[in-house]
Amino acid sequence: MLKSITKSLLGAALVSAAFVSHALAETKINALFMAQAAYSEADVRAMTEAFTKANPDVSVNLEFVPYEGLHDKTVLAQGSGGGYDVVLFDVIWPAEYASNNVLVDVSGKITDDMKSGVLPGAWTTVQYDGKYYGMPWILDTKYLFYNKEILEKAGIANPPKTWEELNAQAKIIQDKGLLKTPIAWSWSQAEAAICDYTTLVSAYKGDFLKDGKPDFQNGGGLDALKYMVASYTSGLTNPNSKEFLEEDVRKVFQNGDAAFALNWTYMYNMANNPADSKVAGKVGVVAAPGVEGKSEVSAVNGSMGLGVTTASKHPDEAWKYVTFMTSQATQNAYAKLSLPIWASSYDDPAVTQGQEELVAAAKLGLAAMYARPTTPKYQELSTALQQAIQESLLGQSTPEDALKSAADNSGL
Repeated sequence: MLKSITKSLLGAALVSAAFVSHALAETKINALFMAQAAYSEADVRAMTEAFTKANPDVSVNLEFVPYEGLHDKTVLAQGSGGGYDVVLFDVIWPAEYASNNVLVDVSGKITDDMKSGVLPGAWTTVQYDGKYYGMPWILDTKYLFYNKEILEKAGIANPPKTWEELNAQAKIIQDKGLLKTPIAWSWSQAEAAICDYTTLVSAYKGDFLKDGKPDFQNGGGLDALKYMVASYTSGLTNPNSKEFLEEDVRKVFQNGDAAFALNWTYMYNMANNPADSKVAGKVGVVAAPGVEGKSEVSAVNGSMGLGVTTASKHPDEAWKYVTFMTSQATQNAYAKLSLPIWASSYDDPAVTQGQEELVAAAKLGLAAMYARPTTPKYQELSTALQQAIQESLLGQSTPEDALKSAADNSGL
């Protein structure tokens, strides 16, 4: 009898030990993020720490790369058969990623509450061909930032409502000797330039594609590049803009060396931080201007999503992490560098307090977001357009010839 009880207790102990061991078994997932714009690295680490505290059986290894490395890192890791479980992806990549089986189709995991709670425009970030390939995470567009003090010194009462008015105000500022080159743009030969170009294409009511073929070489697409070249050659634009990325623009603006700058949401609170900015308290922000007779405002869809890769060995834990990072509670707690994807968040004082001006601009800008082309060949198209913009700015080609060449080399 004693032997039987002892055996029974031993069995129970082994089962218990196995259970404890299983409960404490840690699943490790790898996540790839961007090291610039939107949420800071510190924010992402703090969010992740909150996730692992709530899910002690899961640990997350974080990797941060510049935006320019995000796409290739994702694709190369996928090809190696390992790598990342969760990846941050740009709105321009779902077509390519879906076509090449990079991301898991999570359509069946998107709940009705998610569908109704997230702003409609945000969903376009993660959709392709009627399917969902993740959750929107960074809801973003480019805004026009301006230095209130410089405009006041120039006798300008209100920021510009049209792109032509922007030039006129910049000329006043220049003529009064307040700044040599009042405007800063992100026109390096990179995706940053395409985002500025797209903002202008939206203002001029252009089309990137028609019936699947390039159309940016005509109409509003051509007008947008002509505007860029005119702004550059006029001497109103900082000549280094042709080499600037968004972080360069932020630093120039924060140093007080630009009256106007086009940039993402994150710059608002960073430029208003007195510890790191000479223009803190002087930062104004509005939706990017429009074109008289064509548009009231302009905006590019610069949103990004979080998705689970098809190479993930832990897709359930990866999806749990994605839903935590994109949850309303998490986003509301970190709304200073990136505004939430959730509609009701904009009624929450914790989100809006201290950034009312930004939220007012966002209501206009986010509603007008214009998408870059949705095509599996986006990378080729973007590369061709980047080259066309550089050649035009440098005077190596006319906007007409540069865009015609880009259309011919776009792969479409």
